[in-house]
Amino acid sequence: MDIGFVGLGRMGANMALRLAARGHSVSGYDAAPEARDAAQQDGIKVFSSLSELVSGLPTPRILWLMLPAAVTEVVVGELESLLSADDVVVDGGNGNYLGDLAHARRLQQRSIHHLDCGTSGGVWGRERGYCLMVGGERAIFERLRGIFSDLSPGVAAAPRTVENRDTTDAEEGFLYCGDHGAGHFVKMVHNGIEYGMMASLAEGFAILQSAGIGRKGQAASAEVAPLENPEAYSYEIPVPEVAELWRRGSVVSSWLLDLTASAMASDPELSAFEGRVSDSGEGRWTAKAAIDEGVPAPTILAALNARFASQGAATFSGKVLSAMRSEFGGHNELRG
Repeated sequence: MDIGFVGLGRMGANMALRLAARGHSVSGYDAAPEARDAAQQDGIKVFSSLSELVSGLPTPRILWLMLPAAVTEVVVGELESLLSADDVVVDGGNGNYLGDLAHARRLQQRSIHHLDCGTSGGVWGRERGYCLMVGGERAIFERLRGIFSDLSPGVAAAPRTVENRDTTDAEEGFLYCGDHGAGHFVKMVHNGIEYGMMASLAEGFAILQSAGIGRKGQAASAEVAPLENPEAYSYEIPVPEVAELWRRGSVVSSWLLDLTASAMASDPELSAFEGRVSDSGEGRWTAKAAIDEGVPAPTILAALNARFASQGAATFSGKVLSAMRSEFGGHNELRG
């Protein structure tokens, strides 16, 4: 199939290369000249503008967007005037499913089709394949089935849950999830779960890292609760080796743990990082959906709040707490 990628960053370029390696005719555009140059060096046919990309594709066209949500809104507006009836726009970025509903309505007025495709796989997807969660018109999903199939990991990527049945799309690594927005809704919840899983791993390893706190001694202070049993926290646990250990036979083994072990193997203290954890929106949207639905989601909400705190959002609230302690009890703030 002929397909044009808009957005040739870490994800978009690798997806384009995966499809090209499987026989698809792939071209692309990115607003950043360096991204265009890198993709061109990798063998992707690159255009210098969005309008040139659209003109260079045979009709009916397929445009796959791999862009930040804020940029997607602008690009969809541009494509609205560039595309023709029966063309297809696939939003593969981490967009808000509510935006998909609006984009689909706008494009439908010009008989242009829209699919939302939640995409998971990260920078490893070019080799491993991508998990794809698709929403929109079922007939258009079927039209693009070959693209979804070639991007996905395939049934061999995981042990089969049920051996004696025909292979399903989900086993291949892609799934039609429902009408417009459904794909990004599923991906939104996927990323909310990811927040919680990442947070629990991070917290557990931090507890292991501090298991020798009892050997450090503690100066007497009215401002800090004393460690009651220092001898109970006198371990020198090899945290990177624990990460490696848990990858084998443990119930917490996972790809996230694999990646954590790899990072710790090359940098045991993770000194290359400051601990400021970004949130690109999906955790917030998952939390809002949980509230709107009345579904308890304390783990995801706590993980989201932890990310806010890591970004410095807790700084002023911490100052307020210190100010209150100073006012009611004369407590001096301890400085690190």
